[in-house]
Amino acid sequence: MTETKRGGLALHWLMLIGFAVGLIGGLLVNLTLGADTAWVVWLTDNVTGPLGQIFLRLLFMMVIPLLFSALVVGVAEMGDLSSLGRAGIKTLLLTILVSSIAVVIGLVMVNVFQPGRGVDPVLAQQLLDQGRDGAAGIVSGAPETIQLGDFFLDLIPSNVFTAASENQILPVMVFALFFGIGLVMAKSPATDRLQQVIEGMFEVTMKLINLFIKLAPIAIACLMFNLAALFGWDLLVRLAAYVGVAVGAMAIHMFVVYPLVIWILGGRSPIAFFKGVREPMVVAFSTASSNASLPVSLKAAEQELKLPRKIARFVLTVGATANQNGTALFEGVTVLFLAQFFGIDLTITQQIIVMLVCILGGIGTAGVPAGSLPVVAMILVMVKVPPEGIGLILGVDRFLDMCRTTLNVTGDLVLATVVSRGEEDEPIDADDVVPVAPPA
Repeated sequence: MTETKRGGLALHWLMLIGFAVGLIGGLLVNLTLGADTAWVVWLTDNVTGPLGQIFLRLLFMMVIPLLFSALVVGVAEMGDLSSLGRAGIKTLLLTILVSSIAVVIGLVMVNVFQPGRGVDPVLAQQLLDQGRDGAAGIVSGAPETIQLGDFFLDLIPSNVFTAASENQILPVMVFALFFGIGLVMAKSPATDRLQQVIEGMFEVTMKLINLFIKLAPIAIACLMFNLAALFGWDLLVRLAAYVGVAVGAMAIHMFVVYPLVIWILGGRSPIAFFKGVREPMVVAFSTASSNASLPVSLKAAEQELKLPRKIARFVLTVGATANQNGTALFEGVTVLFLAQFFGIDLTITQQIIVMLVCILGGIGTAGVPAGSLPVVAMILVMVKVPPEGIGLILGVDRFLDMCRTTLNVTGDLVLATVVSRGEEDEPIDADDVVPVAPPA
């Protein structure tokens, strides 16, 4: 992703400064005065609270257009599905399979290690009640219990406009998924123009999100001040546990799942694979940018892994948008961590819904600055968790972004390797060698 700068500093540094200012200010209030002091209550009710809510509501405003356009564009960019035949279908199925495994690993890790447990339940309930009041009506909640038949029936909207107006996110995402598939199948000049319109909607949506995200440093400072003033040092302990679990889940997916997929489905040595993709992994980690890593990934696929050029270019280009294992895993871990932090026990049904939204939400959102942020905020409100908790994770998001981008880029190369198995190679002309652009 590209770095947004303001006043000479990159946005992630401004966000870190906002995090530190809010954290230190909140801790000082917690240690010396207490969150119930009159002027502190006035400040949180009239200044920091509303400023944080404005930022969150701006994100909520973009959820429906972002998810619809991102999903449609992500699937429609597989426009070569029909011409590539089995390679295109393998790409789609493997994307869903590996992303599902990533989310399941994240959810299991959070349930086993419980990184969000341990805060004062009275304080958690206090902020939980405030969060429910502030988020009322923004998005429909995930049901606590539901019959299996009703669950799948509710995924199909009888009227997509009604579902959108009622902020029923999953039915809208399912509609967008089918709409994208239909756009791929019904290729014509008219559908090409329609795809351009939806791509334009996606670009406008992301432009607005980039605009809103410039408020993030101020919003993070406000949200962190409120959280730190209320929870004190418990905040830092839980935050460290969250980072440890998130990184651990990503490491399992990187060094256990990917090697097994390469060995079993790709028919290759995992050691030789990782040796060939070292350069794109380093670029992905250092830049936290899928876009900067793509040229290096293309070069590694063609020259190091010796993958068929046509297949590699198709899968890596599509994967940069649609195959986002790291993002899906990160979203699942974050939602469950914050649910635990605020003392909310999610049922199996709710966790399945979180998993589905993470898998679908990972398509089309990871390669853009803070693209997953509206998805995380939306899922939090679905499961009735105060979205103010986003301020807690944004303070450490830069490091986690570097980790999940590395997982995303490596996953694209894994996908290209598996899809290329059994496909015929094509000769590479000297003029067709992919140039390596400098990291963004």
